[in-house]
Amino acid sequence: MSLTADEYKQQGNAAFTAKDYDKAIELFTKAIEVSETPNHVLYSNRSACYTSLKKFSDALNDANECVKINPSWSKGYNRLGAAHLGLGDLDEAESNYKKALELDASNKAAKEGLDQVHRTQQARQAQPDLGLTQLFADPNLIENLKKNPKTSEMMKDPQLVAKLIGYKQNPQAIGQDLFTDPRLMTIMATLMGVDLNMDDINQSNSMPKEPETSKSTEQKKDAEPQSDSTTSKENSSKAPQKEESKESEPMEVDEDDSKIEADKEKAEGNKFYKARQFDEAIEHYNKAWELHKDITYLNNRAAAEYEKGEYETAISTLNDAVEQGREMRADYKVISKSFARIGNAYHKLGDLKKTIEYYQKSLTEHRTAVILTKLRNAEKELKKAEAEAYVNPEKAEEARLEGKEYFTKSDWPNAVKAYTEMIKRAPEDARGYSNRAAALAKLMSFPEAIADCNKAIEKDPNFVRAYIRKATAQIAVKEYASALETLDAARTKDAEVNNGSSAREIDQLYYKASQQRFQPGTSNETPEETYQRAMKDPEVAAIMQDPVMQSILQQAQQNPAALQEHMKNPEVFKKIQTLIAAGIIRTGGR
Repeated sequence: MSLTADEYKQQGNAAFTAKDYDKAIELFTKAIEVSETPNHVLYSNRSACYTSLKKFSDALNDANECVKINPSWSKGYNRLGAAHLGLGDLDEAESNYKKALELDASNKAAKEGLDQVHRTQQARQAQPDLGLTQLFADPNLIENLKKNPKTSEMMKDPQLVAKLIGYKQNPQAIGQDLFTDPRLMTIMATLMGVDLNMDDINQSNSMPKEPETSKSTEQKKDAEPQSDSTTSKENSSKAPQKEESKESEPMEVDEDDSKIEADKEKAEGNKFYKARQFDEAIEHYNKAWELHKDITYLNNRAAAEYEKGEYETAISTLNDAVEQGREMRADYKVISKSFARIGNAYHKLGDLKKTIEYYQKSLTEHRTAVILTKLRNAEKELKKAEAEAYVNPEKAEEARLEGKEYFTKSDWPNAVKAYTEMIKRAPEDARGYSNRAAALAKLMSFPEAIADCNKAIEKDPNFVRAYIRKATAQIAVKEYASALETLDAARTKDAEVNNGSSAREIDQLYYKASQQRFQPGTSNETPEETYQRAMKDPEVAAIMQDPVMQSILQQAQQNPAALQEHMKNPEVFKKIQTLIAAGIIRTGGR
């Protein structure tokens, strides 16, 4: 099953952290391919990988795409600056770092990159030319190197060709690269006519390797993912500007050997955590943090403190993690997790407002479905808690009496306001909804009145008055069939709980709804016209097509007294009443 863009991105970030830049590029490329919309972050991350591999032309292409997608994102201009700096184009690098600072004055990486550009400019001015300008100014330089058997194989690497072309503008830049790309020594020797015995270098592939030392093969493998860092340290005396170049690389990660030891401590801590031995877990997480500053260790320690029930301690640890993470420009996802766990701790403490605040901060850093769900649930809890805290039966009764007074004075808006307050103070009291419905009906707000009656019936299914008010509103909006159904329910409830005390009022409304439902268009309507009009009503049409009713009506034509017998059946009675109201069955002199 294909992964999502976000899943590919996460794997790409992990590969970058592991210094597997080629793998990271592959994963970010897949993320770009499956992304529904262009994502500037994906191009930014891939640009960072290319920069780490010294593939500055590719890095520049991705950085340009990043800025094209989101021209207001400060970090994109960091990427452009790093790529131009790697290509030796100091003016463009300076311009882009300044643009980054215009967008975000606190952009630390841009400040460091700009400082590096200035130092490189100064160093370039201080260095003698040594004839390099003339050497690389030859228009046939590349063609000559392609034809030379010592360099022809090297010229198949487009990255190296691009680097050589860049030396035409900045010949001094080769001094920074000689110690990291041994092929350049062979090229310089070839251009100067010096015959050097450097067979191993001539066999180098498109990716420069670390210079051979007395280290074992295993040591060299260990050093490869850290080549940028270790090289700068080993050659600090020879090429100090190389170390500065590393500092300007985007997506910086810690590369100290101490991280290996720290991760071992974290792994031990995880074992104790899973065994619910939280004190021991905390001890190992603390050791990991002492060895290497990665806020993941603080997050893990806070998780153990949380499980111990030390919620305030966990909050303190996580706040420290956020502060430290900001300073170290930690991954936004890790900081997001810190905020989320602060929210979890506040939830345990019963502080829903703080819970919501930190869930929102977490989502600002990185949006996940899990935290979004937690936020929504916390918001619901807060709303419910606030509503429950507002409940006060005594205040509710005061509001009811106030509403009654306004209603008596025909001050319908204030009556609605008072009954609304009653509902807030006593949300389970059906009277508040029913009374507000009565006031809303006076304001001709019949749909709202019907909704309030439904709420009242929900709270108290035996509240007959709510049924009556609902039917009255339904008649007002000409929902006659619905009104009749409501009145049928009212009649049943009235008989069950009130001994039919409201039967007369219900019957009057029933007759009104029935009459208005089938009111004739003209006073001299013929029986045929009445029949045609009535048959347009779906209920009437269904009754007339019912075989049982057809039989009853035929009997009634022959023996009217038989109809009275059939009407003892409640269902038949209802249908006959409907036909009478529609004018199908005529009574009296009509």
